[in-house]
Amino acid sequence: MNSDLGNKEIFAKNLKYYMKYYNKDRNQICEALNIPYTTFADWYNGITYPRIDKIELLANYFNVKKSDLIENKYKDTESSIPTLEQYKILFDKDTSLTDNQREFLINFLEERHKEIDSNIDNN
Repeated sequence: MNSDLGNKEIFAKNLKYYMKYYNKDRNQICEALNIPYTTFADWYNGITYPRIDKIELLANYFNVKKSDLIENKYKDTESSIPTLEQYKILFDKDTSLTDNQREFLINFLEERHKEIDSNIDNN
């Protein structure tokens, strides 16, 4: 069993990541999933850990696997969101892209990843 399972801080970090990635705020999620704001705030702040049914509800909402919310995805190379290295490999194999297009896409993704990581670290 992975020692990260049940880790409130890892869950909170992953939750913040997907909220930022999908541009969702706490109020939107609470309203859409009928979750009390204070309960969600405790998950968001790493104070409590949600029950498995709520993890499944959130995973379905973000269209990710439950493991993407509960496991340390920064160590997981098979995350549902590809790493920059995985994107670079895909772009290198895509013969329809010009060098300029490939470079633009990689730069864009690098900046987006930095922005998301910075926002996660600041929350």
